[in-house]
Amino acid sequence: MDWGSTLGLRSYIVKKIIYLIILVFFVVTLNFIIFMLMPGDPTAVLASSARLKTQEQVEIVRKLYGLDDPLYVRYFKYLQNMFTFNFGFSYFTGRAVSEEMGMRLTNTLLLVGVSTIVSIIVGILLGVIAAAKRGKLFDSFSVIASLITYSLPSFWIGMVLLLIFAVWLRWFPIGGVVPPEWAQNPPSNILVEIQGRAYYLFLPVLTLVLFQYGGYLLFTRAVMLESLTEDYIVTAKAKGVKERVILFKHALKNASLPLITNIALSFGFMLSGAIITEQVFSYPGLGLWLWDAIAFADYPVLQAMFYIIALCVIVANFIADLLYGVIDPRIKYG
Repeated sequence: MDWGSTLGLRSYIVKKIIYLIILVFFVVTLNFIIFMLMPGDPTAVLASSARLKTQEQVEIVRKLYGLDDPLYVRYFKYLQNMFTFNFGFSYFTGRAVSEEMGMRLTNTLLLVGVSTIVSIIVGILLGVIAAAKRGKLFDSFSVIASLITYSLPSFWIGMVLLLIFAVWLRWFPIGGVVPPEWAQNPPSNILVEIQGRAYYLFLPVLTLVLFQYGGYLLFTRAVMLESLTEDYIVTAKAKGVKERVILFKHALKNASLPLITNIALSFGFMLSGAIITEQVFSYPGLGLWLWDAIAFADYPVLQAMFYIIALCVIVANFIADLLYGVIDPRIKYG
């Protein structure tokens, strides 16, 4: 990369960072406005969860949570809390939101992270092969299978897997994240802990993989079919280049830009958890926590989760923009 390209890249990164900061500020403000306009009084939720009996107790709790402050004061406090990741306390449990989020973060990263990575690898690999064998039996079968699994509700897939593997065959547990006995006697061996978590992760991960891989397969197949008709692919075939090299080194690399955006969005939404799947398997992740927060109108939890999800999506898109120039040298920064 020459000096001009370096300056162009730096200028591009600075512009993107400024845009990112403005976008985050806009998202935070919009998040605040949405929750201010939501119907219902948070005091009623507090009174119910804390079992407050007198008006005096209600007023004390309102003051404790800053609900009696003027709107502009609450807005600036909210900005400060969001940018410092101080999300306050849950209306329902009374515990710090950041603490409860941390308790569930590992579970969600394992479930959604593993299922997303496996779905991407399987979907892209099968999509490339399907494009290479266009019109043949493998192509038709893979497209039909992916359309079926992609269109089925994830809760239905999960319930069928539970019925077969947990109820009928009893190979896997019905729900949870670790064996119940670990609450009293946690394992001292890291290998035992990994095996135990994998045992409880298998069915929910399989559910998400079956639900997600079809989208990557169909998308990869579409961009590959367009790339395989390019002149440089025809030239490579005429030169006798191996098919594997043509597919993965040339065609897939040049067709990967839209895939990068798709993958970035997938990882951006990773912390939102798998709400429905976590419900089916009683999996204590961020998705199940978010569902409970909606049910109990736990505004601090909802605000924190929406902010974190939006922040992850924005950062993921920022990283994807930077990767464009690395993968495709034809893109010029400026």
